[in-house]
Amino acid sequence: MKSYKEAVEIGFGNDVDYGQIVKTYALSDVSPQGKYSPGDVIGVTKTCLVGKPALGQISTSHVERQNLTMRMHCRRLTRLTNAFSKKLESFKAAMALHFAYYNFVKIHSSIRMTPAMAAKITDRLWEVSDLVKLA
Repeated sequence: MKSYKEAVEIGFGNDVDYGQIVKTYALSDVSPQGKYSPGDVIGVTKTCLVGKPALGQISTSHVERQNLTMRMHCRRLTRLTNAFSKKLESFKAAMALHFAYYNFVKIHSSIRMTPAMAAKITDRLWEVSDLVKLA
């Protein structure tokens, strides 16, 4: 999507290594059990868009994991539910709360601290009450 490249340029300028992966899927018969599953991958093209990314490390794994985490924490993002936000303002607030909790409150087992602590944005573990005070 053209908007991805534009968003990266707005966020990072040229100070980033950014690549793109495009997967080509085979057409498949859609059965009721697999109607939400993609077809088989028949081709992968990796392209350097900005800087010098390592083509072997260009992957969708990180963003797919982030999307799964968001869907599991914010049920309003899960397909076929009635927990959706009717107002854009409510949706933005829910997303802000999710990312604040994820980055400042939740200890991640892989790094044994919050991402904010790992990035040295804060030197302490936040509590949900800290987020409430900021709101």
